[in-house]
Amino acid sequence: MAATKVLIIEDDEVTALNLKMSLEKQGYEVIALAETTLASRNKIKIYNPDIVLIDIALEHKDDGIEIARFIRDKMPRPFIFLTAHSESSMLAKAKQTEPYGYIVKPFDPINLHTTIQMALYRFEEEQKRNADLDEMKTTQAHLEKLLYAKKLSDQPIIEFGNGYRHDIALSETFFNNEKIKLTKKENAFIALLVAQLGSVVDFEQATNYVWPQEGATDNSVRTLVWRLRSKLPTDVIKNASGVGYYLEE
Repeated sequence: MAATKVLIIEDDEVTALNLKMSLEKQGYEVIALAETTLASRNKIKIYNPDIVLIDIALEHKDDGIEIARFIRDKMPRPFIFLTAHSESSMLAKAKQTEPYGYIVKPFDPINLHTTIQMALYRFEEEQKRNADLDEMKTTQAHLEKLLYAKKLSDQPIIEFGNGYRHDIALSETFFNNEKIKLTKKENAFIALLVAQLGSVVDFEQATNYVWPQEGATDNSVRTLVWRLRSKLPTDVIKNASGVGYYLEE
């Protein structure tokens, strides 16, 4: 496995060299040192570090905070602040950049390693969550395409069961032309079933679509279906034992 690439942004030469030696002893690759804002930005672009250590008070100013904003907004990657004070007004400003950790000088090698590893893990998990959200957006767009492919001629209506129709434009369901009062999640589940009319919607599809940003289980789906069935005039939602549910066409 390749060593983690670290960029150190620190204007105190002794501190920077001590950090470099400590990190290299622990198996990290220190790819560059930087002392100024301009040099820091250039080296981030050139060396593409996995993580950046930033002195908050570069040149006795808050330039470290400006660099952190640049990383967060332009070149996302984990960054950790180095600070000589555990409490200060500058630290309060630094929090607004949402750093991945703090290391108080003089640093402890074990704490340094632990903080870096936690920062890398947190960043990786955030990237996974963002990827999942992007995939969900794609899934929702795909669902809309499926719905409109099933609509009646030029009307945004899909009929199913015996007397049911789902209005895509309104995201509402009717039985014999009377609107069925459903919650947002119940309507989302009906839309998912309608989009895949003739096919089974499994538990994973249901949880991912109906609860995109919440924790949900197979039992969450079962409870939702139980509530839905109590509101629907007929038993139009069918079980696919142990797999999921489908609509009566």
